[in-house]
Amino acid sequence: MASTRGNFELLCLENPLLDIQGVADEKLLEKYGLKANDAILAEEKHMGLYEDLIQNHDAKLIAGGAAQNTARGAQYILPPSSVVYVGCIGKDSYGETLKDICAKAGVRVEYRYDDEQPTGRCGVVITGHNRSLCTDLAAANCYKLDHLKSPEIWNLVEQAKVYYVGGFHLTVCVPAILALAEEAASKDKVFIMNLSAPFIPQFFKDALDSTSPYWDILIGNETEAAAYAESHVLATKDVKEIAKSIAKLPKKNNKRPRTVIITQGTDPTIAVTTKEGGEVEVKEVPVHAIEKTAINDTNGAGDAFAGGFVAGIVQGKPLETAIDMGQWLARLSIQELGPSYPDPKQTYPS
Repeated sequence: MASTRGNFELLCLENPLLDIQGVADEKLLEKYGLKANDAILAEEKHMGLYEDLIQNHDAKLIAGGAAQNTARGAQYILPPSSVVYVGCIGKDSYGETLKDICAKAGVRVEYRYDDEQPTGRCGVVITGHNRSLCTDLAAANCYKLDHLKSPEIWNLVEQAKVYYVGGFHLTVCVPAILALAEEAASKDKVFIMNLSAPFIPQFFKDALDSTSPYWDILIGNETEAAAYAESHVLATKDVKEIAKSIAKLPKKNNKRPRTVIITQGTDPTIAVTTKEGGEVEVKEVPVHAIEKTAINDTNGAGDAFAGGFVAGIVQGKPLETAIDMGQWLARLSIQELGPSYPDPKQTYPS
């Protein structure tokens, strides 16, 4: 039986953002040079988007930042006091809004506060069942290793059994990621990384590769897998073959096999795990069917999958069960607005 209270077994690190989410059409995407199903970092030409969404597209303000969404998703399933989230925000009302939303979700946040930059924001343009993410990192870009290494935070790091890092943090503070990775490898804890977006393997390949020896579990979707294959010149576009190549990469902690999880929307989730002797095992887990009419919003579906999956890993569930938990939570999330979860709380049908 799971205990009635957790002991902050899961620690998540990434970029806390406030999502400014509005429904629009192709014209808005064209206006700011955005693609329908993509995630990018904002440039000067994108800075008008946020106000445009608020003024003209009835935008909603929702807690965002991929790993922060995942932290809330994992806490949705796990006992109270199970999840800590670390990142950097500004000293402003957006930051306080994020803090309040996480508190309501039961997530303990340990933010670094930046004196100069405002809290980061992400413009989310919903067109049909697609979402385009445009992120102005601002304070989120100011996370520092010394915050993670401060005695109060590092105590929480040492207490945790599982670390989850969103790939977006590779653009911010690689030393903080590597500090968690080294701690995981040296103490035989679980280190989980998410590819997060195609631009990470495309434009932050060296930073990504510096973390690869530490991946106990790598999560991505089919477009991120394709981007990884292209940037690493893998002579295949087959998702299973790409996952096998990643699974076989050199690994620091040999006590744990490596598992690569690739989601494919409504197609089965692929899981490739290394075995002794260099063999790999491939599993396919079918996705929970959902009527298109029941889909409200796919923003945050991948983060919700990661939340359910990571909760399963924290609970020591078998791999297929953890994947099923991820799919279950993603299915709940896409029926809500933005990366959020139903209230009253639903229980995974174990």
